[in-house]
Amino acid sequence: MLKWSLEELSEKSGVGTTTLKRFESGDDVPNGNSSTFKRLRDVFEKVGIEFIGTPDDRPGVRLNVSNKP
Repeated sequence: MLKWSLEELSEKSGVGTTTLKRFESGDDVPNGNSSTFKRLRDVFEKVGIEFIGTPDDRPGVRLNVSNKP
């Protein structure tokens, strides 16, 4: 959605590229520190990404262009 590189996401979130690659390579919910996931969520929400549903009921994301800076 944002067309960010791994390096851009790492820079904006403070999450290392190795961790991001590990998250991307899995087929299931990745293991990680809750503060890491919160940093990623905060970065995405700041630029208009909305997290919808729940892990058990139609999880997903959408871009809210009215919130996008």
